[in-house]
Amino acid sequence: MTGIRFSLVPLLAGSLWGQYLMYVGTYTGPDSKGIYAYRFDARTGDVKPLGLAGEAKNPSFLAIHPNRKFLYAVGESSGAGAWGGSVSAFALDRATGKLTFLNSASSGGKGPCHLVVDKTGRNVVVANYGSGATAVLPIKPDGRLGEPSSTIQHTGSSVDRARQEGPHAHSANLSPDNRFAFVADLGLDKIMVYKFEAAKGMIAPNTPPFATVAPGSGPRHFAFHPSGKFAYVISEMGNTVTAFSYDAAGGVLTSLQTISTLPQGFSGKSYCAEVVVHPSGKFLYGSNRGHNSIAAFAIDPAKGTLTAIEQTLTGGKWPRNFNIDPTGAYLFAANEQSNDIFLFRIDPATGKLTPTGKKLELSKPVCIKFMPVK
Repeated sequence: MTGIRFSLVPLLAGSLWGQYLMYVGTYTGPDSKGIYAYRFDARTGDVKPLGLAGEAKNPSFLAIHPNRKFLYAVGESSGAGAWGGSVSAFALDRATGKLTFLNSASSGGKGPCHLVVDKTGRNVVVANYGSGATAVLPIKPDGRLGEPSSTIQHTGSSVDRARQEGPHAHSANLSPDNRFAFVADLGLDKIMVYKFEAAKGMIAPNTPPFATVAPGSGPRHFAFHPSGKFAYVISEMGNTVTAFSYDAAGGVLTSLQTISTLPQGFSGKSYCAEVVVHPSGKFLYGSNRGHNSIAAFAIDPAKGTLTAIEQTLTGGKWPRNFNIDPTGAYLFAANEQSNDIFLFRIDPATGKLTPTGKKLELSKPVCIKFMPVK
């Protein structure tokens, strides 16, 4: 993959409906140098590699600015020491997909693993796994990042002394109205809830300040339902998804149900990673590392609760991340340990996945993000 030279053929020629740039963040090493780009046509399922879009060290999670001019990436091992943390800013060329490095800033903690750009485009909110801190970084008009304007250090622990000896913030998400930030903390078995002020770049504990999952579950990633009435948390250690109702006025999560992501009778070791709600709001998907599958669930439109559909093997090993294209037609499963990404077709009526036979080879893929070309 690293031998592919970046294509300078413009993407803006011809009909652009259903065409997307797809960016993949990786763990870097001998066979990966940073963020890779692809051109994806949702009408045909065709995927064309464009090569290395931007060089960076361990850009394991990505976020695209609402204006589609900038892209941001965490750097898990940059900064001071192996667990130091930074966030890098890139200018995004929509004509070619190429990324140009702008600057980097402190992530406000150690071991950043997840980030999101707020809906006004003024800030990046980042979760630091290593130190268990949440930080807000202001975005300047030219896309560059400033140093953290607000940082909150999580405190406490939970029942698993090996994994939960302290806080481990694992994801940062914002409410549909941009008023609240939600940070799943694996070390605390809590989803921290913060009031978020985009104009000031500030976060402060909400009332109540968190929601909980079962002790030892290890909440990892978080996703809202398109209706804004429900939210879902996938727990890495418990191999479960918890459904919550959501009170938008107060930013309050209320637990509704917890359901396993694994097939009945499975006794091996497995750890959940990503959770994604289908754009239609009809289905939810979660990844199992170890069982190496994507678990599919049907969502009750009135209650928000889940019913298991199936588990589909991802074709590789350790699906750390996956994503659904914006049209809802395809799911891309990124297998970190087998160095590949497999493409699945989504049945719009049943939510079931069917392999397309298409495979992308890339060293240690971690995060997949889509952006319309037009």
